[in-house]
Amino acid sequence: MRGQLGQEVTGRLVSAFILSRLDYCNAILAGLPASTLAPPQRVMHAAARVVYDLKPYDHVTPTLTALQWLPVKQRIEFKLCLLVHLVINGRAPAYLQNLLTTTASMSGCASNRSASNNDLVKQSTRLKLGDRVFSAAGPCVCNRLPTELKAITDTHVFRCKIKPFLFSSAYP
Repeated sequence: MRGQLGQEVTGRLVSAFILSRLDYCNAILAGLPASTLAPPQRVMHAAARVVYDLKPYDHVTPTLTALQWLPVKQRIEFKLCLLVHLVINGRAPAYLQNLLTTTASMSGCASNRSASNNDLVKQSTRLKLGDRVFSAAGPCVCNRLPTELKAITDTHVFRCKIKPFLFSSAYP
């Protein structure tokens, strides 16, 4: 049946049914070790093999780059950055907006370099598990973004610009 659909239609179906499930609530996977992210990554590899009709031992990275699919880790970073972007621009729910603080809004930090870079304050945590919460993981990921990406206020433009940035970090 896969041969009758064609590569483009198969890719769209896989994106709709499989990748959408991988992306659902994937922000909660932030900060997990690579061994925990390996199973969803294997699912993505299997999906790419279906789209391109690859054999089990064919190398899948060129296929992922051809499909322009971000690896699971970068998909999580994408989701976190998008949520933080929505919070910063006032388009997120209040419960998320209360979790983040910019360094520019803190007293005594307005003249720091981090304030001019639109950095966020990372919530200090005592446990490694605490580094996975949104108020710690979101600022940690977004503070690594270039200043020109953080300065974008239009969400559509932000989404279009951040994906190539994460793609280049995933596949150098």
